[in-house]
Amino acid sequence: MRGREHEALMPAVAELMNEHGIGADAIDRVVCGAGPGSFTSLRIAGAIAKGIALAAVCPLVPVSSLALVVASMIPLAPGRYLAAIDALRGEHYVGLFDVSESGAIRALGPEVRVPSEQLLARAESEHAVAIGPDREEGARTDPRAAGAARLTDLLDATPAADLAEWEPAYGRLAEAQVKWEATHGRSLEVV
Repeated sequence: MRGREHEALMPAVAELMNEHGIGADAIDRVVCGAGPGSFTSLRIAGAIAKGIALAAVCPLVPVSSLALVVASMIPLAPGRYLAAIDALRGEHYVGLFDVSESGAIRALGPEVRVPSEQLLARAESEHAVAIGPDREEGARTDPRAAGAARLTDLLDATPAADLAEWEPAYGRLAEAQVKWEATHGRSLEVV
């Protein structure tokens, strides 16, 4: 990370907490996007979330980035949604979700990576609306932290992460690792 805007992130979090009179002891749990998604963004968010959870001595609860896309819809309308995040290389990460009349969000299957050109056909076959950050107007939904408030049932059912071991689910290897392995002709051993 380079530049003052990156170095100011944690002081901005501290300032926001101070402005609202929230001390670390008032935090009951930290919620963090668990992926899939951008390797760098997930790493930064995960590190920040772990740091806050350690300082507040509270659990860190990971939540699917795709569930957060659904929870970030305004308004949150009942129906079936295929949440999609660009996975680059001509692919998207997708997850199928149901939103009930009461606003409860439920995953309807595993999250997978699909070719981008199959995204809309997959949504149609699932009788779902494709939504996500790179969708067209009307279906464009950017994941927002405020959406986590709509995932209370899911969060309550998710065990806290082990802060020493937890890492986001990136959905694929980092580009740097792929290049290293191609250059060296072997897998990069992670210890």
